[in-house]
Order: sequence, then C-alpha cells, then structure tokens
Amino acid sequence: MFSKATTGRMNYILLSGGSGKRLWPLSNDVRSKQFIKVFRDDAGNYLSMVQNIYKQINDIDTNAKITIATSETQVPMIYNQLGTEVSLCVEPCRRDTFPAIVLATAYLRDVLHVSEDETVVVCPVDPFVDLNYFAAMQQLDELTQNGVANLTLMGIEPTYPSEKYGYIMPKNKDIVSSVDSFKEKPDSKTAEKYIKDGALWNAGVFAYKLKYVLNKAEKLLNFVSFEDLLARYESLEKISFDYAVVENEQDIQVLRFNGEWKDLGTWNAFAEVVEESVIGKGILDSECNNTKIINELDIPILCMGLQDVIVAASDQGILVSDKASSDYIKPYVEKIDDTIMFAEKMWGTYRVISKSDNSLVAQLKIKKNGEISYHYHETRDEIWNVISGEGKVIINGKECIVEAGSCIRIPKKTKHSICANTEMEIIEVQISGTKGASDIIECCE
Repeated sequence: MFSKATTGRMNYILLSGGSGKRLWPLSNDVRSKQFIKVFRDDAGNYLSMVQNIYKQINDIDTNAKITIATSETQVPMIYNQLGTEVSLCVEPCRRDTFPAIVLATAYLRDVLHVSEDETVVVCPVDPFVDLNYFAAMQQLDELTQNGVANLTLMGIEPTYPSEKYGYIMPKNKDIVSSVDSFKEKPDSKTAEKYIKDGALWNAGVFAYKLKYVLNKAEKLLNFVSFEDLLARYESLEKISFDYAVVENEQDIQVLRFNGEWKDLGTWNAFAEVVEESVIGKGILDSECNNTKIINELDIPILCMGLQDVIVAASDQGILVSDKASSDYIKPYVEKIDDTIMFAEKMWGTYRVISKSDNSLVAQLKIKKNGEISYHYHETRDEIWNVISGEGKVIINGKECIVEAGSCIRIPKKTKHSICANTEMEIIEVQISGTKGASDIIECCE
C-alpha cells in the first residue's frame, strides 16, 4: 500500500509528446491522447490523462515538484487543463527523448534552482495507473539517494508477450536487480522466451540524481547552461534516452512493478479503462455488446446490434472499428487529410466549419479577456463576423469596439488582433492564400 511522501527531494519530469495517430479522430498532431477527457474524478467531472496523473502525483506526494516537458503546440491545452502555474519546459522543436530530458533537467537546475543531488524521476504523462505506481516512485527516490547505481529504471511485470515494448533483462528475479541487458521490441514468440527468463517491460521510467544526466549530457552535447542548450536545440541529433544513455550505462538497476499499469496507445486498450459505454450524445440498443461510443460532436450516434466495436467521433472525423482491428489504424489515418479541425488556444477554441480550395470558415470562441495576438497574414484575406459578445479590435494600430453584428474585413498583410471584453463568438472566413496556422506572422508591436 502507498503512503504519502514527505522527503521533498522528488522532482518529476513528465514527458508529454505524441503524434496522436493511434487514437484518431479524438487525437491529432495538436491534441495528443493525454488531453482526451474520458476519466471521471470523485465529483463526476471528466479528466484527461494529464490531469489524472498530475492529480495522482499530488495526492501521494504533497511536496512533489512536477515539470512537464512538451512542445509549443501543447502549451495551450496544458495551461487550460492544469492552470498557468504549472512548470513547463518547452522544446523549440521535436528532438526525441534524450534532448528533451536533458533540456528539462537543465531547466530544473538553471531555472528552478534544484540541487544537483536531488532525485529526478522521468516518466510518460499518459499511462493508466493506480496510486501504487507513485508509491513505487518513492522507492526509486530511495534507491537513487542510496547511490547503489547511477541510474534506476522501473520495469513492468509483463502480463502477455507483447510486441509493443522493449524488454529489460534483470540479472535475477529480485524486486531490485542489476540489469544484464536490453532487448528491442520482439515478435510474440521471442517475447514469450524473454518473459520466461524473467524479463520486464521497459515503461520509459528513469530515476537519477540531477547531476548524473547533466554530467553525461555536457560531455555528449558540449553545453554550459539551459539557455545555451535551448539556443542550439534545433541542431541536436534526434536520439532516444534509451540509446544515448541507458544502453551505455554499466551501473544500472531495475525496480520491478507488478501493480496496475496500462499503456493506452490504442483504442482497444483505451476502451478497457473507460468505464462508461457512452460518452457524449449516443445510444446503444440492447443487442450491442462490449461496444463503446465516445462522441465529441453535437449530433447523436445510434448503434444497433454491434459486438466488440469502438465508435469515436470528433470534428476530425468518425471511426467505426472492431476493437481488435483498431490496433492497426495508423497507416490508414496517415492517408487522411490532416488539417486540424479543432484546437484549444490560450484565448479559447478554434473550430473549422467548412473548407474548400478557395476558402475556409471557422468558429472562434474567445474567453472573457482572451486576446488573439497581434499578427498578419502574408497571402490570405480574412473577414470576422461577430456573432455574440463585444471586444476591442486593433487594425494597423487603430482601435475600435466591436459587438454582435459587427463585420471586419482584414486584407492580407494587415496587422490585427482582438481582445474580448466578454465571451465572444466570431465566424472567421479565410479567403484565398494559405489557410490555417502556417500563414500567421506574429508582430512585435
């Protein structure tokens, strides 16, 4: 059983990335699976994976210092779901887990002023776990502080011969063991052999003293500070932490974990932990069995006579799949138009209503006091039709008040922004030129 931690030494780096293809259409390149709200808290409110794991850490460790390593595109969703006080280390571009972990570790030392002797635990932001998982994190802290090994991993006791994970080969079957070797993702038959030999799934959880990774990285990357690394980040090699550090470390141990742990990387796995049969507007008839609807659209979905099926719907599209077949969704999703149809922003939400070769129509819902940054478009014209609310528009430095019924035409290369005095709804029409975020040029003044 778990108990609350009180050491004050624990620093968590939660890795928040992902392309979102395996849980299409609810996830995409902007909104990865960790932001989908399908779990209930004690009050009945829906939580996402990132909200759930953030809450779990704080429930068991009141002194936890949590930093999320993420990309710029995910910042609005993290702030919207966790609040703007959360500690973020933002990658200027994607460079795999080794650069991301090094950048976040340098951020802890140079920006948050964490001691180099404190424990850092790195883990993914999106596993489905119970609180015993975080109790095991306390053991990682103790093992790290004892100094028996430079690096301590958490290994998951396998429940089946999975082909999705790499395997850790311990030297013995003790709870804590030195590591003999690592194995790449095997086929099912090879995985069975690994498990018989006592192998563990590699869960991507690492613990170390802060100075360990920085000393390693300073030799490999030749940097002197967080700011220095940030400035050179785009030139860094794309390489995983496993390849760069773990597989080259001789002094390494693993902690076995046999509690609840699920990687929700496919709809089949996701459906296993979603308690409700229907989320959103949907109806299952009495002949449906082991079928789930997750619907983000404002129209109902009716399912009749379906067995072992997942139905998921969003602005991005609609998936109807046998649960087992849903594991193989990725190559088909890669053939679908990847225009982002819905996105959360710091100022509110953006939803595409319709699009053609010459135009795109979007609904903008802006929060009270929300502000769209001062910018212009190189190739397209825009028209803003205010449906409700009121606010202040700035066009080439000139301010004007707008309200329901106002229509603002914005030719290309015209600097513009809006600040909502109340909640606002605007219909935006993009005409000709490049559509979407790729034709947004931010202005300094």
